[in-house]
Amino acid sequence: MPLFYFFLHSTYQAAVEGVSEIRSADSLQYDFGTIRVATNNFSDANKLGQGGFGAVYKGRLPNGQEVAVKRLSRDSGQGDLEFKNEVVLVAKLQHRNLVRLLGFCLDGHERLLIYEFVPNASLDHFLFDRIKRINLDWEKRYKIIRGIARGLLYLHEDSRIRIIHRDLKASNILLDAEMNPKISDFGMARLFAMDQTQGDTSRIVGTYGYMAPEYAMNGHFSVKSDVFSFGVLVLEIVSGRKNNCFQNGEITEDLLSYAWRNWREGAALNLIDPTTGAGSRNEMLRCIHIGLLCVQENVADRPTMASVVLMLNSYSLSLSVPSEPAFFMNRSIESDMSSSRDSKSRITESNKSQPEIAPPLANEDPITELYPR
Repeated sequence: MPLFYFFLHSTYQAAVEGVSEIRSADSLQYDFGTIRVATNNFSDANKLGQGGFGAVYKGRLPNGQEVAVKRLSRDSGQGDLEFKNEVVLVAKLQHRNLVRLLGFCLDGHERLLIYEFVPNASLDHFLFDRIKRINLDWEKRYKIIRGIARGLLYLHEDSRIRIIHRDLKASNILLDAEMNPKISDFGMARLFAMDQTQGDTSRIVGTYGYMAPEYAMNGHFSVKSDVFSFGVLVLEIVSGRKNNCFQNGEITEDLLSYAWRNWREGAALNLIDPTTGAGSRNEMLRCIHIGLLCVQENVADRPTMASVVLMLNSYSLSLSVPSEPAFFMNRSIESDMSSSRDSKSRITESNKSQPEIAPPLANEDPITELYPR
């Protein structure tokens, strides 16, 4: 269902209340010539990266503001009005822990998205690099965990519309100059009315290893799907390990099974990345505990992001005992989900039931598929 019709659908009137009162699409539109000059005519020297949906360039506007410009592929199937409406919707998301969409440009076949520039690239560039991870002491990692939690809480409960991200992972967490985290890439996200909590899809989008089992296996997704992904991310941040299979002596484990085994054996400290330095071991252990609560197999057992934020901010709050996580790295689903459309192992087929922020059509570029840096 194209997002344009979402605005006309009475079921979601409450979710998009006041769109016309905020900002019109015209107020978000940039002149193509201005952006061309800002990026030095989209020069290779200004290029930040190349993805399956287009290239990202660093630019400097006439007022001196640095921006990240996504130049979308020209084979998008969206109409201009639908594209503008999507931009207006995404631009409404304003939170310190979300990457901010500043506007767009439409000029002939050219479609550009202008985002705030985030200078420190993505979390995975630091976390999974043996040298750069030294820059992530425990204080910074804890700040990143808490910031991501606040950003997700905003998407799930505090914004005008309820949004399920569906692709939360280290490469979609950007870091600003002060190493504050900003959730990015809403190309796979789904919109909900505020009284709606879950949905179903016949095709799966997301990244294998971060997907909740009920979503990966059966297509059921909810805010608790994002909670599962957050739990995986927390365990990665604490351990410095990717959630994939690795050899541990004679045993082949994934991060969740490794974390669970050490937790049960009373050896959770084994999970902590030694490069975190002399941080609070109590905070680290509490984060491991919260991570395990988030990746429990039973959806109902996982906390909400509101509860997670409270757990991270209040040490007087006792935590429940986690149950066994969902282990499916070695199940048959791995072969089913192993095909990817890019190097990040993302499955990006479209799904049907509910409108998306950027519903992928055939050869369509989700407008928020961006890694501004």
